[in-house]
Order: sequence, then structure tokens, then C-alpha cells
Amino acid sequence: MEDQPIIKDYLMLHFTVLIWGFTAILGLLISIGSLELVFFRTMIATLILGLLFIYKKTPIRIPQKELIKIVVTGFIISLHWILFFWAARISTASVCLAGMATTSLWTALLEPIANKNKVKPFEIFLGLMVIGGLYVIFRFELDYWLGLVMAIGSAFLSAVFTVINGRLTKRHSPYILTFYEMFGAFVFAALLLPFYGYFFASNGLQLIPTTMDWLWLLILSGICTVYAFSVSVELMRRVTAFAVNLTINLEPVYGIILAVLIFGEKEKMTGGFYLGTLIILISVLMYPVYNYWNRRRILKKNPLGV
Repeated sequence: MEDQPIIKDYLMLHFTVLIWGFTAILGLLISIGSLELVFFRTMIATLILGLLFIYKKTPIRIPQKELIKIVVTGFIISLHWILFFWAARISTASVCLAGMATTSLWTALLEPIANKNKVKPFEIFLGLMVIGGLYVIFRFELDYWLGLVMAIGSAFLSAVFTVINGRLTKRHSPYILTFYEMFGAFVFAALLLPFYGYFFASNGLQLIPTTMDWLWLLILSGICTVYAFSVSVELMRRVTAFAVNLTINLEPVYGIILAVLIFGEKEKMTGGFYLGTLIILISVLMYPVYNYWNRRRILKKNPLGV
């Protein structure tokens, strides 16, 4: 009976990652710039959650010290998304998504530091497997090095805020946590707009989305952000940050499958890509199997849990 919730959690986690696999595709379908995209995405997500709280009359007040921590975490999330969509724009969705596969290695290094635990050799091994898969995929794709570097930077930030959320979610409701983090992400994007417009946007800021942009933004904000992000935060109450981020390594696999279905032949990859993603897939599957085996081994040695 104890294993059933764990199985459900992993299934829900994979469904959430499948939704996230669609975000890079939406990022390419939306015509406005990367920063403007994050600005509107977080604004809409904040409004959706705010209206939901008003409708349900949900109290959302939290201590000021905690509020500052959550809003600053939102800054990190905002920068993570900006780099993510920017990487997809200057390279390809595939390069961007595969760069995100390094998240597990960053988490394996950061989570023990945050929780003052020892680094687990097995988690480092799995993270290095992901790096190996990444190398196999992109050993012939050096033209996209900048997009790959930006995606790896985005992956590092993803590991940072996931580790932080692993602690915050033990003290706050997932939806309230998501609301304030989305608000923080929106504020960060808004503050960055003038700087971005002056130094990077040669044709000016794109602050008037098209009709189709609004449709994609609503899907991105409502389903890929409010729903998927809140579910992932709630899952962190029971699943470790490393397990979450290791499963997120499947995002490029799901994303490429969806891209092939949507964009057709031009999104099909070489044999090296499929070999690399197979290595990543094996590392993802090994983690829950190892955890299950390790729990059984500990229970056999100490059945009373003393």
C-alpha cells in the first residue's frame, strides 16, 4: 500500500514533464521576443491565480520574511525561462531541450549542499550519464554552441529554484507559492524590459502580441505554468528535487516527439540524437528502480525503522 502513492507521484510527474515538453514548441510558435514572452506568461499566470483566489476567497497572506524569499525565487525562475526561450530562438528546440538535461547533475551537486547532506555517488553517476547522452547528441552540432550554453545556464537556474522550492513547499500551499513566484517572475521581467530594449532589441520591444500569440500565451500560462508548475511544487512534498529534475530530463524526448508530430519531417533527428536520448532515458528509469531497491534493502536490515 505504501508504494501506490509513489507510483502515482511518478506518473503525475511524467505527465507534468510531458506538458513542459510542449513549452519550447509554444515558444517558437509565439512571435514576440523571449523576454516579452516571459513578461506576458508570468503576468497572465499571476492574474489567473489571483482571480482564482478571489473567487474561492482564499487567504494568501504570509510572513514578510517568507514573502521576500518566494518573490526572489520568482526572479530566478524568470531568468531561467528567459534563457530557455532565448536558447530555443538562437538554436533549435532540440538543442534547448537537451541542454536542459544537465539539470540533474546541477541538482545532484546543489541539493546536498542546501540540505547539508553528503553528495550521493549514485546521483552524480546518473548526472554524468546525462552529460554523456548530451555529448552523444551534440558532438556534431557545434554551430549551436551559444544556444547550448544558454540552455545549460537555464538548467542550472532550474536546479537552484527546484532545490529552494523543495524546502518552501513544506511550509506553504503549492498554489500560493506559485502565485507569489509568478508575481516575482513578472516583476523581474518587467524591470528587465527597459535594459533589454536598449541593448538587445534592435527593432524595439514587442509588447503587442498577435491574436494567435494571445492564444498560445493563454495555453502556456494556464496549462504549462499555473497547472503544471503548481503540480510539480506539490509533488516536491514527497519526491526529492533530484528525482524531479532527473525526470525533467525526459523533456527533450517528449518535446521532440511532439515537435515531429506538429512540424513534421524538419524536426526529425539523427541516429546520434536517439542514442543520446536513450542514455538519458536509462538514467531516468534507473533512479526510481534504485530508490525502490534501496528502501527494500534498508527495511530488511531494520524492519522496525529504529
